[in-house]
Amino acid sequence: MSATVPGEQAWERSYRHLPLALLVVATVAALATGPATDGTSPAWRLAAQLALVAATAACLAWWAYGRPLPTAAASTPFRYVLRTLLAFALTLLNPLFCVFGWIGFADATDTFRGRGVWLAFGATAVVMATGQSGGLPVGSTGHVVLFLALFALNFGLAAAMGRYAIHVERTSEDRASAITELERVNASLEEAIARNDSLQQTVVAQARVAGVQEERQRLSREIHDTIAQSLAAVLAQLQAAAQDPDPRPRIARATELARAALAEARRSVMDLAPVPLTEAALPEALDGIVRGWAADHAARTDLVVTGDVRPLHPEVEATVLRVTQEALANVARHSGAARVGVTLSYDGEEVVLDVRDDGVGFDPEQPAGGSSFGLRGMRARAERLAGTLGVESRPGTGTAVSVRLPALAREAA
Repeated sequence: MSATVPGEQAWERSYRHLPLALLVVATVAALATGPATDGTSPAWRLAAQLALVAATAACLAWWAYGRPLPTAAASTPFRYVLRTLLAFALTLLNPLFCVFGWIGFADATDTFRGRGVWLAFGATAVVMATGQSGGLPVGSTGHVVLFLALFALNFGLAAAMGRYAIHVERTSEDRASAITELERVNASLEEAIARNDSLQQTVVAQARVAGVQEERQRLSREIHDTIAQSLAAVLAQLQAAAQDPDPRPRIARATELARAALAEARRSVMDLAPVPLTEAALPEALDGIVRGWAADHAARTDLVVTGDVRPLHPEVEATVLRVTQEALANVARHSGAARVGVTLSYDGEEVVLDVRDDGVGFDPEQPAGGSSFGLRGMRARAERLAGTLGVESRPGTGTAVSVRLPALAREAA
């Protein structure tokens, strides 16, 4: 049988000695019992036996030791057939040589496949039945019956053993295939683990870079939306104070704006909520922003709040507040509007902020300039919370900025 698992290798190394060992046993038994059974008489029969034994031993020795050590699976059909013919000839000369003929049962499944195995079993069973019945059946019905019975017995036992051997071989092959597949799967898993480790390190590095970038963007938005606008307002108040007969109100307003800018700067660095939201709810904070803006500009400004007012997630409220500040700053810088309307709508699952003016307007389809950070900042703030920013404007017809954000409850914080 072929070695398919390491445990069978010892048997394979020992198997190469078995044919010669059986030939020796059969020869000793035949020569020792020859005088009593007439198996070595007349003299020509003894000479023929010795000659065939020598020839058979030479072939077996050459196959076993004259080449690199083969396994049983290395047996060729030619060797099997020649050995079986030699065993049959020896058995015809002396029935006890069927002991050597038994070797044909041992390696038939390794030498042949399919029907060839059963033909090999049949040939070996003929050798065994010939020896066990005392020779070929010639002329005697009883001898023929005995020969056929012995043939059937030997062939049946060989068939049962052969089926078991084939089953064991297939099981060993399946086991070897399963081991190979498991090794392949383990190698794939190790490779996947290595890739995952590398990917995790890449993700961590990218997350670190993204966090740094996000923090930079947050600070830039906070500086633009609060400090820069407050400083611009301070500058405007100081410039107006230089031309005002009584500059004290202007200076007081500039001082108030500078203090507010300082507070916002500190809160931006600490990533806290905007000052107005720490002191009031969103509608009241917006009202304070609108009133303060209106006090510094000539445009009439109105705030309208609709819907069921309720506390929202701090990020949502901060975004609404910052977008309002930026939209009003854009009105002051670009529109020259006489009237501005701010509407805050609590609309079911959304909160909507609209800032409209009747200023000069612009063409939204035109490429934005490099300094147009305002719209980009408002859009970035909205998208950060899965919201949207819409801008409607035409030259001479004013501008409407609308922001829609998910109305996340404060409990989600």
